[in-house]
Amino acid sequence: MEKIIKAAVERGASDLHIKAGDVFRARINGKLVALTKQRLTPDQTKAIALKLMSSDTDRARIDQVRDFDCSWGMPGVGRFRVNVLRQRSSFMIVMRVIPFTVPSIESLALPDSLKAVAEAERGLIVVAGVSGSGKSSTVAAMVHHINKTQHKHIVTVENPIEFLHRDLSCSVTQREVGVDTDALATGLRAALRQDPDVVVIGDIADAITVDAAIKAAETGRLLIATLPTPDVTSTIERILATLPTEEREIGRMRFAEAVRAVLAQQLLPRKDEKGRTAAMEILIATPAVRECLKSSTRFAELKKIMSDATDEGMQTFEQHLNDLVSAGRLSPESAKTALIPTSMSGSQPGKRGKQAASA
Repeated sequence: MEKIIKAAVERGASDLHIKAGDVFRARINGKLVALTKQRLTPDQTKAIALKLMSSDTDRARIDQVRDFDCSWGMPGVGRFRVNVLRQRSSFMIVMRVIPFTVPSIESLALPDSLKAVAEAERGLIVVAGVSGSGKSSTVAAMVHHINKTQHKHIVTVENPIEFLHRDLSCSVTQREVGVDTDALATGLRAALRQDPDVVVIGDIADAITVDAAIKAAETGRLLIATLPTPDVTSTIERILATLPTEEREIGRMRFAEAVRAVLAQQLLPRKDEKGRTAAMEILIATPAVRECLKSSTRFAELKKIMSDATDEGMQTFEQHLNDLVSAGRLSPESAKTALIPTSMSGSQPGKRGKQAASA
């Protein structure tokens, strides 16, 4: 098993699929490919699940497990976010590869404007994207930037812990849900009593977590969270929709004042076939943006504000896709598969294209 996992990581795999009745598979450059020819038996898959579980308590209840999350490390190879599940009464395991090296904004070729976003003193930053779009890596890169350039206390509440951050210029406290704290909302509330400057959590998927996240931003902290939504507009709508109907209007006002930025991204195959590159939509909370957010009838204006305010670090998916095509990092065909339709015809490099080419 370990030889197969090592070989997959060396080939650049992002995920591994281990299922009873099937071969080992890995997602490489976005495609799920077979790594072996021999199919796994149910007993072999169960044995692998037991090896990945970190505690004797969890292993003792293996036969009761239906869905189980944990993390696992392999010396010299990497760390993995592990999900053990049942399907057709047998076990399946999905492992997300988490490199030992924490990514940087530069190594991921993310827009430079993310540095200024990460350096904010307070506010709510939401990083959105569907599953497998690289949200965790982007969040880790922003935390790494803060860790290198600021003198702050960063508290993360994760399920499970993914990237391991060493204390650089900052002190970084990482807590795992189910191990160090009972639940995400509990850990978030507790974090506010731990003298944090920056708090990093997972998905803000319910009203309790949304309210706690906004409160954290209102008390002068920078809070970074994620959501599995495809673009900026749907992310904002999803956040507000989680609030109770009777609190939605005041919640909209609180969110408009608390938000610092909303980022949405997707991963697309590079033109040179050497991995994938991130296309990103960026909304930064300028006074004009806050006024739009306070009105339920002005959401349609956000797209135009993003496209017109490139000097302030904003951009739409269409603009970034054009930049990536002009820079030769993305083919027009790949750009057309993006979630947000865009026309690549007649695009000129211009100022933004040159910036993308130098990234």
